[in-house]
Amino acid sequence: MVSLTGITHIDPDVLSGTPVFVGTRVPVRSLFDYLEGGETLEEFLRQFPSVGREQAIALLDAAFERVATDAHPA
Repeated sequence: MVSLTGITHIDPDVLSGTPVFVGTRVPVRSLFDYLEGGETLEEFLRQFPSVGREQAIALLDAAFERVATDAHPA
């Protein structure tokens, strides 16, 4: 399972405890909002250059693993 350690951070003094990418003030939710809105990962990374490609991909991998783990067979 992918660990979020080193990828995301929660601090009550940073954006009121909203999960952000480590080393940034970029909310994790922003990545999902961009993708949901039809933007590409490249566009997200261009708009938020403080987020590394590896961080974004690791977060998406972790989200996928969580969904796959929680899924119930039909």
